[in-house]
Amino acid sequence: MSRSHHDTDTGAVASAARPTSRRGPGLAVLTAIGQPVCTAIAASWQSGSVSIIGYALLVFSGLALADRHRSPRRNFLIVVAATLAYHLLDQPAGVTLLAPMIAASAARAAGHRWLVGATATTAYGIWVLVTGAALRQAVLALALIVAAGLITEIGTLVADRVREGVAEQRRLSEERQRRRATEQRLRIAAELHDVLGHHLSLINVRAGVGLHLMDRDPEQARAALEAIAQSSAEALREVRAVLDTLYPSGEAAPRAPAPGLDRLGELTDDAAVATRTVIDGTVRPLPAPVDRAAYRIVQEALTNVRRHAGPDAAATVTIGYRQDALMLQIDDDGAGAPGPAAAASGAAAPAGNGITGMRERAAALGGEVTAGPAPDGGGGWRVRARLPIGPESSPQEVVS
Repeated sequence: MSRSHHDTDTGAVASAARPTSRRGPGLAVLTAIGQPVCTAIAASWQSGSVSIIGYALLVFSGLALADRHRSPRRNFLIVVAATLAYHLLDQPAGVTLLAPMIAASAARAAGHRWLVGATATTAYGIWVLVTGAALRQAVLALALIVAAGLITEIGTLVADRVREGVAEQRRLSEERQRRRATEQRLRIAAELHDVLGHHLSLINVRAGVGLHLMDRDPEQARAALEAIAQSSAEALREVRAVLDTLYPSGEAAPRAPAPGLDRLGELTDDAAVATRTVIDGTVRPLPAPVDRAAYRIVQEALTNVRRHAGPDAAATVTIGYRQDALMLQIDDDGAGAPGPAAAASGAAAPAGNGITGMRERAAALGGEVTAGPAPDGGGGWRVRARLPIGPESSPQEVVS
């Protein structure tokens, strides 16, 4: 008869756990000592005594357990043979089934359930036929063998459940690590999208201005090229700071802190569109994720203004500090026309993932972002964001 599916699974689990069981022959040595000592004590209450050969067989069956994980089937047969030989020599009863129980547990865990049952039945039959045991003695021996088998089966099942629980915990831990790694990659991808989208858009606009003014106004063209050099250098610094987070802790620390609203002035000055900043409420420290998300949302909104409203548009950034949330509002007047580069190519600005990225950043913090035409009907565009602030960020005055 072939092994059941449960046996195969149990054997696979046991095989995975075997390296930890082979660390040393401790259990085999303890059994080799415990069996003869306990049997000698039990024999002192009986008429006979254990012979030298009997002690040798008990010690041998215990030491043989050291091989139970490498060859569980062969080891079980050897231990049963040594125990059977002990009883066929009419040695006193005692603690003689300990080694067979341990060997049976190892064989059972390896999937040899039917071998264990068949061998135990055969050994019992041989003992009854050779010794001519009386009915009472045969029944008592059978009861001891059945009890040992039940204990072995229960112990094996418990060990299987423990191993399965450990394997499940390990699987869940690995799954959590993979999820954290995925979230980290998504965060880095969002950071790179914001950094590259902002700076490359700025470089594109200023390059178009430089080309447009190269012949008519060389000084203005030079200023545009200098701005491109500064923007590209800043983009490289921010990209390097983002990519440094890919390295394990201690290998490469970020070269610059993550941008936040403390750099809002730099962002608006570098926006390539006329930008006015309005602070509503008392400025106070923000949790790092909220501060970083607010900066990126404003950055992406200004990038979209530059891309779609044109270089002549004007924008207003309103930062509202509330008791439980940070409110962001970015408005543009929609008065711009396509920039020189776009006008030269005649291409419309491609639709991007900027609004989706802003919404995902806000949703990750429990907030929300809305974007759409300005309510005044003047052709402008409005982006509004609400980012919740935890209780640890209580209002306090900030001296700037």
